[in-house]
Amino acid sequence: MWNTAAALIFVCAASAEVTHAGDWTNPVEVRHELKRCVSYRAKWDAGYLVVRATLDPGWHTFAMDNRQRAADKLAGKKSLGIDLPTEITVTEGLEVVGPWYQLPPKDFSKPELRWFSWGFEDEALFVAQVRRSRGSAAQVTIRGQACSDTTCKNIDLAITVPLGGGGKGSASDFDLKTLVQVR
Repeated sequence: MWNTAAALIFVCAASAEVTHAGDWTNPVEVRHELKRCVSYRAKWDAGYLVVRATLDPGWHTFAMDNRQRAADKLAGKKSLGIDLPTEITVTEGLEVVGPWYQLPPKDFSKPELRWFSWGFEDEALFVAQVRRSRGSAAQVTIRGQACSDTTCKNIDLAITVPLGGGGKGSASDFDLKTLVQVR
């Protein structure tokens, strides 16, 4: 009897970790000195790949087009530095077939220092139209940087996004009209 109860608890606990197409993946956390600074989740839903970053208080991350925005403002002048943009690469089960979109980024620039930067506090959302190519899961790699007022932490992580079920959800977690196209 105890073996049956233990097995049932194990199966229930294991199934709680399983995600399906249209569901958010479990969060992947980025930590600095044992404290979380940002976590990422992703899902394939209604023909879109959606990546959400949740930032802890005091932390921010950067727009996908941070370099292009800075280059436009610098107009050929040298900068003292440029924060690393968010880069998202999709391999295996999905193929990106349209442009990336993101929430409108906040301007963190310090023009007096010739430092131009745009990014996100609290939450970042990145969305691209995708087509399923093969396999039962897609690999999403995220690189970039999260910073506080005193330190920056490089981001280099991977998320496995399940592709079962066709990804034909409602896409209710975003509205393309509220997002801006990445340059």
